[in-house]
Parts: sequence; C-alpha cells; structure tokens
Amino acid sequence: MNWLKGLDSHEQIALLFVTLFGALALASAASFLMSLRAREENGERALARRRKIQHELSMLWLGASIFWAAWISGPLGATLLFGVLSFLALREFITLLHTRRGDHRSLILAFFVLLPLQYLVVGLREFNLFTVLVPVYAFLAIPVVSALAGDPEDFLERNAKIQWGIMVCVYGLSHAPALILLDIPGYKGRGAFLLFFLVMVVSCGQLVEQAASQRLRRRPVARHVSRTFSMRAWWAGLLAAGLLGAALFWITPFTVWKAMLMAAVAAGAGSFGSLVMEALKRDAGVRSWGNQSSITGAVGLLDRIAVLCFSAPVFFHSVRWYFKWAQ
Repeated sequence: MNWLKGLDSHEQIALLFVTLFGALALASAASFLMSLRAREENGERALARRRKIQHELSMLWLGASIFWAAWISGPLGATLLFGVLSFLALREFITLLHTRRGDHRSLILAFFVLLPLQYLVVGLREFNLFTVLVPVYAFLAIPVVSALAGDPEDFLERNAKIQWGIMVCVYGLSHAPALILLDIPGYKGRGAFLLFFLVMVVSCGQLVEQAASQRLRRRPVARHVSRTFSMRAWWAGLLAAGLLGAALFWITPFTVWKAMLMAAVAAGAGSFGSLVMEALKRDAGVRSWGNQSSITGAVGLLDRIAVLCFSAPVFFHSVRWYFKWAQ
C-alpha cells in the first residue's frame, strides 16, 4: 500500500490499466480453453451459452478500451468521446420509438444543439450551468419548438419521449466525463480513478444481483416489467458493491466507510435505472435496444450504458456535494 501511494497519479493509473487488461486477457484465455473443452457438448443451449460468454467478454474489452482511450486523450478527448457515445445512444433510443414529421425540429435541436452544448459546458467545467442546462432550459425549449411545428397530435407523449431520451442519453451519461474533470482538493489528476471506481462497483452490483435473482427465492416487485428484479437480489447487489467499494477505497478520496456508502448509493441507483429502462423497452415492444428485427441501426449500446446513465449523475453529485459540505 505504501508503494502504491508513493507512485504519482500517472503511474497509478497506468498500473490500473495494466491490471485491468491483464485480468481481461486471463479471462479471455480461460474462455478459449473452456470453449475447446466444451466442443464435445452438443445442443443449442451449450452453443448459446458459449456465444453469450464471448459476447460479454467482447463488450468488456470494448468498455475497457473506451475507458483507456478516454484517459490517454486527456479531459478534452474524454469529453468528446463520451459526447459521441451520447449521440449514438440517443440515436438508438429515438429510432426504436415512434416519432412524427412534426418532431424533426425538436430532434435537430436535441442532436445538434443541446447535446454539443451540454458537453461543451462539461469541458469548460461550468458545473453550475451543467446541472440545470437539460432539466431546465432543454426541457422548456423542446416543447416550444414542437409547438412551432404546428402538429398537436399526441403532443405530450411525443415531447416526453424526446425529453426523456435527452435526460438519459445526454444528461445522465455526461456526468461520466464530468467525474474526470471534477476538482477535488488533494486529488488533482486522479479523476480517472473515480470513473473506474464507479464502473467497477456498479458492474459488481449488477452481476451479483443477477446471480442472486436466479438462486434466491424471489418475489418480483414489478412482474409486468421484469420477472427477475426483486428487493432481495437488489440488497445483495448493494452489499457486494459496498464491499468492493470498501476494498477500493485507496483509489478514492474517501475513507473505507464513506467509499462503501458511495458505492452502495451508486449501485442502487444503477439497478433502479436498469429497471426503468426495462420498462421503456416493454413499452417500445422490444426485448433489447439492439432490436435485430427492425432496421434501425440499433446495436444494443443502451443495454450496456443504461446503468451508468443513472448511476453517474447520482454519484457525481454525491461526491460534489460531500466535498462542498466538507469545506
């Protein structure tokens, strides 16, 4: 621990990525060996299981590579990178929902004005404006532009869809690069650790919750939305995320107990966010955002980042308010 603390911020983050990619390489090698051993198995179930494992590993490699690219490109590059992800996620959200010709002006405003402006404010570290730009100004501007289009049919429903897409895909996700740019006393240059901490604890909470939902006797709290979500599994995910957060406290500006609490809060928000996005998918009539049955260009990006879209703003403001209060 003393040796780790003796490294500067760049050396610590470099060690973090060496460990991350090393673990992924070992996991990929183990998956390859297991696939060789499992070739004797026949049946669609075994084939589907192998494909799912390979797909999950590919997504983990992609996520780790994006995280690495965000770090080496610096704060500006990280902001631009997440801006592109927001654009793709919003496009995926909109293409799977029904819109009308009268929504075109609002969509142009969302994609080419509000989205770049939100990330510009992030890059300039104007966090006071950053927190209200979408919930106040964007939410007022969208219906005004829609009204000027002169199409009153399903006006409220259409605008609510666009506003919610902006809220999740732009506002929520933009808090991820904001973590890297957050100025914390005595923690300068280590913002990438906060983002890594967030991704790790939220992912751990999701994995444990999914495993617990399959093994524990559960009573779904929203059966028509998700048959796997239960409060027992949710609490199990929170506990696992909190324990991992306590183990990773040394990469954060928090003590052990505060890191555990922050991790549990972020994981809880992410889990509820996943449930909300499941309800949206049910409403849209699709099983996943990467709906292969329709030619929309959707690739399932929202399925991967939906948890982060909900957990990032909660974690960001918890960190910011804590240090503002502590001062």
